[in-house]
Amino acid sequence: QVQLVESGGGLVQPGGSLRLSCVVAGFMADPYVIGWFRQAPEKEHEGVSCIGHSDDTIYYVDTVKGRFSISRDNAKNTVYLQMNDLKPEDTNVYYCAAEMCGGNYCADYVCSDSGRPTYWGQGTQVTVSS
Repeated sequence: QVQLVESGGGLVQPGGSLRLSCVVAGFMADPYVIGWFRQAPEKEHEGVSCIGHSDDTIYYVDTVKGRFSISRDNAKNTVYLQMNDLKPEDTNVYYCAAEMCGGNYCADYVCSDSGRPTYWGQGTQVTVSS
């Protein structure tokens, strides 16, 4: 059974930084795409950032480009989201999610509205407020 366990959320002032982590526990067959999602108006979830299995494909939603950075350590089964220059509109519950997919289109696809990853974490709250 695959479990995704997030950590690193919290309360931060505007302009501050947070680093989210997600550990994949249990057996998950390679290759897989993993990423971060958050709730959005009129959507079930919005893909914030996704990364392919070999780090060679990365997707960012336009609103976080230049501020957020995703990375993964396959040896530790962990994905990270470094969030810099946080804004109040970044306040949300952030979910880690994964889908088995190995093509170079996978990061864009899994983070898209059509992606619908199979495996989800429980979410971690990020609050940006002064």
